[in-house]
Amino acid sequence: MNTALQPAGSTSGPLPPRSGFSLKSPDGLTLAGCEWLPARSEPDMTAAAIPVLCLPGLSRNSRDFNDIAEYLQSLNHHVIALDYRGRGRSEWDPDWRNYDLTIEGKDIDAAIEQLGLERFALLGTSRGGLHALAMSGRYPANRMAAVIFNDVGPHIEMRAIHRIAATLGHKMTHASLEDAAVSLQRTLGNQFPAFDLANWRKFAGQVASDDGGQMIMDYDPALAHQLASLDDAAPVADLWHLYEKLTDRPVLILHGEHSDLLSEETCLRMLDSHPNARLKTIRGQGHAPVLWERDTQEEIARFLEGL
Repeated sequence: MNTALQPAGSTSGPLPPRSGFSLKSPDGLTLAGCEWLPARSEPDMTAAAIPVLCLPGLSRNSRDFNDIAEYLQSLNHHVIALDYRGRGRSEWDPDWRNYDLTIEGKDIDAAIEQLGLERFALLGTSRGGLHALAMSGRYPANRMAAVIFNDVGPHIEMRAIHRIAATLGHKMTHASLEDAAVSLQRTLGNQFPAFDLANWRKFAGQVASDDGGQMIMDYDPALAHQLASLDDAAPVADLWHLYEKLTDRPVLILHGEHSDLLSEETCLRMLDSHPNARLKTIRGQGHAPVLWERDTQEEIARFLEGL
């Protein structure tokens, strides 16, 4: 296995285990998430690190954050990851039209309220970063203190959306973990050229779950309807006005070297237009970086330490 992709090693002493939770959406769906409690629980507030709220990509789930969450947990962060409706362990919505950013935003707001998050940093992968942009006007800097964009920004390359649309909702069932890994390698190999088969197996275990010996992708296939009517002639959404609302708080941009969704030009503009933004390019990976490797985890930790 490529050593750059080895999961972070264990820290001294056992960490509190990951635990699941459920809550209700404003329209009554049962939503799920996971949390990793801080490694220490001293009453001394100087030992406390800022909580981190993790939001996954379009068809992804909270398991994407297992490695980075355990690392941050070892540094005394409280880490929380949400499953959007129709993904992971959250209930599927009978109306696929509710799989949109506005409805999901209301779910996120309800979760923040029910979890009692007074101040937090947000780590958003792909769609999660779009939610961070949308939240910029709802959560001032004294609430959402910083944002980590994992391979997403105010401008999205449409060729990536078309690529995602071509596979979303297809090939939902695989005969085995190995079969799921091979399928992912076939469709995403150009995004992650450094991955070996062990990496693809791990990746498959994050996006699919065992169901009677078969691996089933962990999202409602009706989610594909959201991208089914893409219009090549439609203008790309301009979200720079939302990014400007984040200039009063630190931003970290994680960019996959081979990403087809976040361009180098967009990264540079994000740096140029923000007084307190920094960029880390993750070599050998595309959309979206998996956050397994130690140097990326350490970069995230250093960023959060400043808060």
